[in-house]
Amino acid sequence: MSAAYATFGLAPATRAGGVRADGGHQVHRDFVDFVVDGSSLLRRLSDLDAVSPLASDIPPAVLTAQVRGLLLESEAPLPGGRYVIYGCPECEDLACGAVTVVVERDGDDYVWRDFAWQTGERADLELNGYRGIGPFRFPGSGYREALGALLRDPGPPHGRRVLLIGPRAGLLGRLAAALRAIGIGADITADTEGVIAEELRGYGAVAFGPRAGDTERAAVRADFDRAGALVAHVEGLAPIVPLLVAQIEQALDRTPLPQRRLTRLTAADGTAGVEVASTCRVRLTAYRLDRLSRPRAQEIFDGVLEPGSHRIPLDGRAARGGVHVVARTAGSVLVAADAPRPAPEQG
Repeated sequence: MSAAYATFGLAPATRAGGVRADGGHQVHRDFVDFVVDGSSLLRRLSDLDAVSPLASDIPPAVLTAQVRGLLLESEAPLPGGRYVIYGCPECEDLACGAVTVVVERDGDDYVWRDFAWQTGERADLELNGYRGIGPFRFPGSGYREALGALLRDPGPPHGRRVLLIGPRAGLLGRLAAALRAIGIGADITADTEGVIAEELRGYGAVAFGPRAGDTERAAVRADFDRAGALVAHVEGLAPIVPLLVAQIEQALDRTPLPQRRLTRLTAADGTAGVEVASTCRVRLTAYRLDRLSRPRAQEIFDGVLEPGSHRIPLDGRAARGGVHVVARTAGSVLVAADAPRPAPEQG
């Protein structure tokens, strides 16, 4: 075969969940992405909302079977020696569509070729093949080492649990329910006094409710520090559940920066600044509280952006400032706040 040699690696990745403005939910998934020649393979496949079969929420036996398959130690699950490398993040149904590839041995090397989008038993390369992707030839030793490491030590859990500090009733109760609905564990407590270190180390983030004072917040941070727990601390921007979910998703994202599509978000002077590393669909939603402290959401952009920096005007009430902007791609979410601007002086 003429495929050029490429390096093979693995990196943690996240498909961010969330509560959409229309009330729908998107499930949170942590998985291991394939890295070819130092960059995410998923990012090369256009704007694809998918996860690899090496997910953190599957049973160990299933993970082992997936790894053994990619090592060609078991029969291919699809005709023609094809394996699923990215599939639907909401279910495992091939009918939803999946990226498949032929995996084969050539001497001591492993070759991935004939990438295709597949929705049935057989792939149609003429209609749904990924032209310009692959074939990739991986040296056998590095390939086996990377995949074998998952079996020897899958690594620590991604911390898909969040500790909410404050009263159980009201906002935190609704937030906990929303987080659980998208696959993130959430516990509520007034403080962390007496909580054992091992339990604190099981959390990926701690979020403070609006009633938590400075003293309570400092005590919680000190308890996590003493436990040696590396957690993200989330200070809620506003009592709006979808916005808080987005903040927590951002805090939980462990995807290395070089593997991310959405790299920066700002909001200032009635404009959102968005920076993307590769072509992808970006959705912007503005959240604010009205005069009666009721949450309001406004979709301000939904379109495909090319790599680079983009400035998007915030329409209507969102342009007046005092709003919080959430940017989403298929794999990540960022949050930014636009400070309110004073009303012009009357002459």
